[in-house]
Amino acid sequence: EDFEIYTRKKKKGGNVMISKMKKLTFLVYHKEYDTFLKSIRDAGVVHVEELDSGSVESPELEEKLLLAKRIEEAIARLNRYKLGDSEEIDSSVTGEVVLERLEKLEKELNKYKNEEQNISRLVETLTPWGSFNPDVSKQLSQANLVMNFYICGESNFNKEWIEEYNAVKISTQTARTHFVTITHPDQPLELNAEQIKLPPFELAEVRDSHAKLVTRIEGIEGEIQKIAQSQIPNLKAYLKDIQSNIEYSKVLLSTESSVENKLMILRGWIPANDSEQLVEELNQSNAYYEIDDPQPGDDVPIQLANKGFFAWFEPIAKLYMLPKYNEIDLTPYFAPFFMIFFGLCLGDSGYGVFLLLIATIYKLVAKNMSKTMRPIMSLVQLLGASTFFCGLLTGSFFGFDVYSIDYPFIVKLKSLAFFDNNQMFTLALVLGVIQVLFGMAMKVANQYVQFGIKHALEPLAWLVMLTYTFLLFGFPSLGAIGSTPHLVVCGISALFVFFYNSPDSNIFINFGLGFWNIYNMATGLLGDILSYVRLFALGLSGGILANVFNSLATGMSPDNMILGPIVMVIIFVLGHGINIFMNVLGAMVHPMRLTFVEFFNNAGFEGGGKEYNPFRKIN
Repeated sequence: EDFEIYTRKKKKGGNVMISKMKKLTFLVYHKEYDTFLKSIRDAGVVHVEELDSGSVESPELEEKLLLAKRIEEAIARLNRYKLGDSEEIDSSVTGEVVLERLEKLEKELNKYKNEEQNISRLVETLTPWGSFNPDVSKQLSQANLVMNFYICGESNFNKEWIEEYNAVKISTQTARTHFVTITHPDQPLELNAEQIKLPPFELAEVRDSHAKLVTRIEGIEGEIQKIAQSQIPNLKAYLKDIQSNIEYSKVLLSTESSVENKLMILRGWIPANDSEQLVEELNQSNAYYEIDDPQPGDDVPIQLANKGFFAWFEPIAKLYMLPKYNEIDLTPYFAPFFMIFFGLCLGDSGYGVFLLLIATIYKLVAKNMSKTMRPIMSLVQLLGASTFFCGLLTGSFFGFDVYSIDYPFIVKLKSLAFFDNNQMFTLALVLGVIQVLFGMAMKVANQYVQFGIKHALEPLAWLVMLTYTFLLFGFPSLGAIGSTPHLVVCGISALFVFFYNSPDSNIFINFGLGFWNIYNMATGLLGDILSYVRLFALGLSGGILANVFNSLATGMSPDNMILGPIVMVIIFVLGHGINIFMNVLGAMVHPMRLTFVEFFNNAGFEGGGKEYNPFRKIN
């Protein structure tokens, strides 16, 4: 029965938010397999189904993966040097040569930097002793004298050492005295000082070596910077080539062989909209193929197919997980809520205008904007607009109370849009109730789409009972809680909750599960709805901080015609900049939390789908 329901739903077109997929099976003669794979890669629409053998260790694949990692890390290192690179590829040199040259230079650079650090320490050690010639110690030794080197605290130096041990002060630095003694080899030395052994090098020679090393290091860094300025495109092209080879190798590992390795079997998936064109190309080849609808139990890749406004929210949905193929994609259903929640959390019309302007200017000015960045900027524009209108509820504009202005239009707007704190608190709870109930409605639809009407009856009973109860609670004119109609609705709903929560189980199991479900609903529903209070709390805290920065800007500015406005503007810009950053972060995180926890949980979202990733050349 479930199989028939599944097949019927897919034949009707499936979930319109998720692209309908077709299952492909290829059977190719081994001598033609390489050519076949290249043609599939050029088509760029087939998602290859990985087999268990695809995870088998392959030395060749491991080598390519390590090489790709080396190139990625090399590009990241070069990005620290470049001031702006050319997008043109230098055909006179390959990416492989550039990588080898770069790694050779970096190896030399690390070697010379280590030497430079050692010599720097040597210079630091020799500097207090001045231009000392190590040959002096040898000459004194020939005269049966010994020169020793000491360091002590400046106050600990005893002047008697000058007469007794022929002590000579060399220098005093950072309250430490450096001195030498010249004595006979058999003369005992009793000094309250630290004896050291001076390296047998002249300071001038060491400094000269250090200078040469610094020059060499600067030269190597200059060569690396030249590579960064002109050769990054070559490395990127080399990386794309390696990544394409990696994908090709993975496909080979996902290939089954049959008839003594004479026939190669490959399975994959393709969006139904692209299947007709691919079929035309396959009909012109010698490859045998089969194309079928997905069956229950198939791990079908997911391609979200939302359009326009709803497509902008797909990156947010992907942060959690993709739905299963036979699930309803919840992206278009949480999108309006997320937009409103963001606006309430940020809660300042001025901040909304700021986001809207920044995103609009970026879209107008940015050159070569990627396909990924453009919808993100459109989403920022939408969220900025939502924040502007939600900010009208409190009248906050960069922390200033707009509704304190005595102007007819403002007074009229306040009478229509203004909400006080109690009303904002109530609004947050009402939105919570609406989204939770809407989530339950989505669970009913999800259960019906996946398993049929009988599995949707129990969540439908909960939805009807809770919706009717909340309506009576919010609108007493409709009736009283505990009235006869209310008790009838609750009683009928309870029958499904207790005796039809698991249609395929016996009545005793259903009865026990009914108590468990009631316990979970009683403990979870209140917590879910109270979670929406954060919409009110974040908006309120952001407005208070904005007002505080305004007070600081006016209160801390000096009473000076020139300096006063400058200080006020600096505090205003820095304060609101910090507040915008913190509140935008909170306005993203907390609506996502409400979406992924409260809404998805009440919608019965399971998820776990893998993203559609076609085998194609990496451009």
